[in-house]
This record gives sequence, C-alpha cells and structure tokens, in this order.
Amino acid sequence: MQRRLTPDARLLIDSGTMQHISLKAAAAIALGGLALGLLPGCGGESPTSPAPDTGTETTTTPSGDGGTLILRANGEDFVRQGFTSKDGWEITFDHVYVSLADITAAQTDPPFDPEAGNTLAAKAEVKVEGNQVVDLAEGDATAEPILISEVDAPAGRFNALAWRMVPAESGPSAGYTLWMQGTATQDGETIPFTVKVKEELAFTCGDFVGDDRKGILAAGNTADLEATFHFDHLFGDSGTPADDSLNEGALGFGPLAALAQNGVVDVDSTALQAGLSATDYTTFLAILPSLGHVGEGHCAEVKLTTL
Repeated sequence: MQRRLTPDARLLIDSGTMQHISLKAAAAIALGGLALGLLPGCGGESPTSPAPDTGTETTTTPSGDGGTLILRANGEDFVRQGFTSKDGWEITFDHVYVSLADITAAQTDPPFDPEAGNTLAAKAEVKVEGNQVVDLAEGDATAEPILISEVDAPAGRFNALAWRMVPAESGPSAGYTLWMQGTATQDGETIPFTVKVKEELAFTCGDFVGDDRKGILAAGNTADLEATFHFDHLFGDSGTPADDSLNEGALGFGPLAALAQNGVVDVDSTALQAGLSATDYTTFLAILPSLGHVGEGHCAEVKLTTL
C-alpha cells in the first residue's frame, strides 16, 4: 500500500468565516476546550448498491478538438482489500457509499495550487450535473476505481478537479454524505459496524499525483481522472510507524468499538457527537476534510456544514 500524505493546511468554513488550521492546531484547540466552538456539533442488513447516475454533462470554454474524459472515484486498496488500523483492528468494508455533487474537471494555467489559498481560474472545464452516489467497495479486491461518468471534453491537460459531498437523495445511504459498513476484528472479537456521516464537505484539488499521469486528453482519445479517498486518515495504518503524522492524527477504530451495543456499532453523526469524547469527536471532525485527494495530490478541503 502506498504511503499517504496529510496536507499541512486545512481550509474550513464556519459561520461564513474562512481560516487555515492544521490538524495539529485542531488537536491543540481541542485540548484547550475551544474546538467545539470552532466546529459546532453537528446496521443492520447489507444494502444493495445503487446503479450510478451518469448525470448531465456540460462543457465551457472549449479549446481545440475534443475527446472523452472518464471520471472515477477511488477508495484504494484500503477499501477494496481491507487493512489494519493504527490500533490493531483488522477492517474490511462491505459498502462505502459517497454522495458526490457538482463534479468539475478543469484546465488551469497557471496550475491551481490547492495549498496557496488561490481561487481556481479555469480556461476550460467540464461538469457533471446532479448528485452521484457511488460505492467505493463495489467489486472484488482487484476491482477498478468506480466509474462516475464519461464526458465529452476539450483536448488539453485537466489539472484540477472539484466536487462536493452532500446528503444522498435516495438509495441505502439516503440522507448521508458518507456511509461505511463492514466488520472490524481484534483478538478474536468481530464487530460489525455501520458509520453514517451527515457532514457536508467540498474539495477543490490540483493536479493528479501518482505512478501514472492522469487527465491529459488528446484529441479523439480518452483520459482518466479520479477523486481519491484516503480512509487511512480516519483509521490510521498499522503498516505506517506509530509516530508518523498520519497515525498521530488518525482516530483509529478503538473509539468506535467502544460505542458498540450488543456487539454491533451502528452510529450516525449525532451518535458520534454524543458518544465520543470531546477530543475524539474533534479529531473525527478534523479528519473529514482530509479524506479527499487526487491520487496523492492535495486538495483545498472546505468544511461546509456540521450538525
């Protein structure tokens, strides 16, 4: 599994005010008892995966001949194959539903830097209108990233990608932006879990970073671009040193296991706020804006709403 990079800056919106804070700063605020002022509080059977909605595509400011841009969502091997959390829980996922909206791929010049605090200025862009609910755990352990849509697009380098996470309008995860369902096992104890998140998020990301280049579209050809989700930021990764910033900032699974009733964890955002310690809940909120990436490339992660 590839190492995951945690951005130094987190861009949050609260009551219309924008400010940059780091995860370490968020932890410090929590210890000082102020974090909940900055970030106000906001099972069962396995559901059937909904069919993806291809949405309506639009293109603005085209340049040159076009091709097809294939947009995908990727939960990586952490979702497809499972992993061990920083606190020793072996986690496997049955479903990881994410509800996406306003998906926009853009060509920018100069390149958009998500950590510079600048506004993305597109010279060409394509949009997928409407909401898309995808199951990042769909398929077997070797499955390809999940198809969101195929759109007609102008040739060029798509070096920016933006999307919002909003409550699903229908399907198994209706009412939630993120729905995680699976099992966690440690020392012979297995806990089925369902974690349902209502918080809304938005991500504006720069160029895809990975072993292969993505988003470079030649006339008459196809190119891939993906929204990547790093769930090791939430649970940590036993394959990474304990003192790595990834694990130091992660919640782990233990705090969720402590919320089990009759051997099952079935919680939503309200239950998490009520059941987690103030420090753990603040850590959970601080992690959510770091889930979105483009490969290993960073995003300006915008916190839209909490409960």
